Amino acid sequence: MTNARLEPGTPAPDFALLDQDSTTVSLSSLRGTKVILYFYPAAMTPGCTTQACDFRDSISSLQSAGYAVLGVSRDTPEKLQAFRERDQLTFELLSDPDHSVHSAYAAWGEKMNYGKVVEGVIRSTFVIDEQGVITHAQYNVKATGHVARLRKTLGIDA
Repeated sequence: MTNARLEPGTPAPDFALLDQDSTTVSLSSLRGTKVILYFYPAAMTPGCTTQACDFRDSISSLQSAGYAVLGVSRDTPEKLQAFRERDQLTFELLSDPDHSVHSAYAAWGEKMNYGKVVEGVIRSTFVIDEQGVITHAQYNVKATGHVARLRKTLGIDA
C-alpha cells in the first residue's frame, strides 16, 4: 500500500531519526528554519552520490537563503558517516532503516525499475517552511540536475 502523496499546504509529518553521528534529529526541532528534505535510495551509489554532491556544491547558496538540507535513506548511521566523509558532504544525513518516514512522505512504494514494478524508495524532495508546512513536494525526481532545478524553483542563484 502506498500512502497518499503530500501536497503543498499540508503539515509535514514530524519525525525523529538518527543522523550520521547517531544523534537524534527531529523535524520539530528545526521550526523557524526552512528545510529541504530529500529521500534517496542508497548512500554511495552513483546517482545518489551525484545528487548529494550537487546539494553539497549548492549548500552555501541554500543556507544563505535560510534552508537546512537533510538527506534521508535506509542506510545505517555508520554507512552515512562513511558517505559523508568520502564525499565531504556538509549537511545531515538521516537513517530511516524501517522506511517509516519514507512511507509518511509517500517516498516509499511501487516504482518502475528497468521495466519491472518493484517496491522501494521513490526519489523525492520536500521543501518545508519555518512553521513545518510543505511548500513544494516533488516525486520521482532525477538525481542529475535536480538541485539546479530546485534552486530555480526556489529563486536561489548558485
